[in-house]
Amino acid sequence: MALKYAVTLKNGRLDQITSAISTSGLLRIYSGTRPTNPDTALSGNTVLAELALSSAFAPGASSGVLTASTITADSSADATGTATFFSLLTSGGTRKVDGDVGTSGSDLNLNTTSIVAASQVSVSSLVITAGN
Repeated sequence: MALKYAVTLKNGRLDQITSAISTSGLLRIYSGTRPTNPDTALSGNTVLAELALSSAFAPGASSGVLTASTITADSSADATGTATFFSLLTSGGTRKVDGDVGTSGSDLNLNTTSIVAASQVSVSSLVITAGN
């Protein structure tokens, strides 16, 4: 039988993401196979773009949903490739969260997952939902 969590617990878990990233966090978008989790080393992945997060990654979670504050666009992508996953990192570069990338219905939504070096990369939305 699956566990079910109270909304206050889900919100608390989500708010820990904002605390873990702290101030001046980063969003990196990668190509290649997504690692098992953020504690697993990257292997053969290319950083396509790196974007600056707001000083507070997100306001408090509500109804089990954490919606990122404004994310500054990367005015010049690092490499060309297909975005397959993203990481939220501390300002020191420690990965804390990995997620899916798409154009809709993903954790991180972009206008396109086909990134071209030196082009601008902007986020449409970044929303993390706590499951039960």
